[in-house]
Amino acid sequence: MTMVESSSESLTDAEWEIAHVIAQTLVKEDTDVNELGKAVAYLRTVVDKPDPTSRFFKYLKTLVSNGRQIGHSNRTSDYYRSIEKACSDYLKGVGDAYRILQILGWVSRLMRYYKDAGVPIGETTISTPSPVESSRQVEIAKVVRSHDFQVDQILEAIVTKINGNKVTYEILGTIKLTEKEPKKASVLKERQMVQVKIVSLKEDGSIKSIKCIS
Repeated sequence: MTMVESSSESLTDAEWEIAHVIAQTLVKEDTDVNELGKAVAYLRTVVDKPDPTSRFFKYLKTLVSNGRQIGHSNRTSDYYRSIEKACSDYLKGVGDAYRILQILGWVSRLMRYYKDAGVPIGETTISTPSPVESSRQVEIAKVVRSHDFQVDQILEAIVTKINGNKVTYEILGTIKLTEKEPKKASVLKERQMVQVKIVSLKEDGSIKSIKCIS
C-alpha cells in the first residue's frame, strides 16, 4: 500500500472539507469509529481491484442490509446506516479509491479527536485546521448560497479530468463533481468548456449530480 502512503499523505482543501464534514456528522450521530474502521479495512483490500469504488459502496449497502445479523449490538445497524449515508453523500464525487481511502483515514483520526478532546461541534458543519482550508469552505458556501440551483438547470462547466468513463467537472470555479459519462467520456477533452444539466440536489441546496448535455 505504499502508493496510498506516498502519493496522498496530505489532503487537498476540498478533501479536508469532506473529511471534517463526515467526521462531524458521524460524531454527532454517536457512530462507533471502530465500525468505520471495518469499512476502511475492506476498501484497503479492494483498492487495487477493478472498480474499487463501486465495490466499496456496495459493501456499505450490504452492511446496512445485514446489520442486524452481523452486528454485535442493537446500535450496529444505526452505525452502518450513518456511515453509508455520509459516504454516499460526500465521497461519490471523489471517484478515486486511493483518495477515498486517504480521506477516510483522516475521518477516523478526526472522529477520535472530536470525541477525546471534547471539541464542541456547533451549527457550523465544517471545521478545519488552517485559514487556507477555512477560506476554501467559505468560498464554496458562498457559491451555494448565492445560486438558487434547480433541477434541470443548465450550467457551464470545465472538464478537469477524464478517467475511463468518469468525467470530473468544475462549475463556477469552485464546485467539482465526478460523473459517469459512458457516451461522452470518449469525445470530451480536459479543459474543454461544456454545458451540464443539474440532475439532482442535496438537502442543503447544493448540487448532487449533473449530466453533460453539449
